[in-house]
Order: sequence, then C-alpha cells, then structure tokens
Amino acid sequence: MRKMANKDTLGTRICNYRERLKLSQDELAKNAGIDLELLRNIESDVVSPAINVMVRLSRSLGQRLGTFMDDQMVDDPLIVSVDERCEDSASHKCQISGHYRYFPLGKGKGDRHMEPFFIVIEPSEDKALSSHEGEEFIIVASGQVELIYGNETHLLKEGDSMYYNSLVPHYLGARDDVAEIFATIYMPF
Repeated sequence: MRKMANKDTLGTRICNYRERLKLSQDELAKNAGIDLELLRNIESDVVSPAINVMVRLSRSLGQRLGTFMDDQMVDDPLIVSVDERCEDSASHKCQISGHYRYFPLGKGKGDRHMEPFFIVIEPSEDKALSSHEGEEFIIVASGQVELIYGNETHLLKEGDSMYYNSLVPHYLGARDDVAEIFATIYMPF
C-alpha cells in the first residue's frame, strides 16, 4: 500500500482509487489503454497527463474527471479571479502530444458536469491525434492555435473559438509561439 504524501497530488489520488478497486498498475494501464511506464510516472507525479489520458484513467476507475483534480468543495458560485488562478499540473512530455500547463477553473465544484480550464500551450513537433468521449469548447486567449480535426487543419487566432466532438481524432497545439486558451470539456458519465 502506498504511503500518503504530505500533499494530496493528482498521482496520489489516482493511486488511491486504483488501490481501493484492488487493481494493479498493470491492470489499470491495460484497462485505460495507456503504457504501464506512463501510469507509473503519473502516480509518482513525475508526469502530468494530458486530458485524453486523464479521461481514460477516470473512466477505468469509474470516476468523473474532476474527482482527481478537486481537493476541497466550495459553495456556488465558484469564482476564480485571474490573480488566484493556480496551475494544477506541470508541463509534460512523455508520450503525450504537446506541452500543456493546466489551470483548472472548476476545481471544488463537486456537482459539475463540465471541466473548465485555462491552458498555456507551448509549441511541439509532435502532432499525434487523440480522441475521447465528449465535446470540447475552446476560445483562443492569445497566440495562434492549430486544430487538426480528422482530415482537416484549422488555424485559429486570438478571440476565435472552436466547438467539436472529441470522439473525432484531433490535435490542438500552439502554432509558432506559446498560446493560451480557455477550454471547457464535457464528458458524459
């Protein structure tokens, strides 16, 4: 059994839910369709997973995505001022397309059905497509973002928005320089 860390981290939460279900790391990795080494790195807080990986893990553990990102519940309305925005996971590389820094905007609202984020995206050469259940709505806050959606490629600039079915293989990344987006992800549970 894994010892509880002083800080309740994303990796710790995933590990705790996995252990409650009496799943080995190998079993969870297979169920989620991810590499075992990636799961080990996530549970050790070496790697912060991309949304599509978190969706697979949350589904495999029978939980909504926010379960792994919330540390305390708050009353409505949940307000996050720009000065209080906190990064929840560090930049990552390890078998995940792009370099993303996530700032959750719904953390603490236990009854939510959407996952809102402010995301900082660094350019990356890797443009691997991913897919998961649900829908995404994104507004480009700064920079330029490239959306590859199925066989189509779209370039979006500051102020542009996109709304798409996440089951269609897609890639979202910064075009030439760092970009910032607001993203709301809905996944049926």
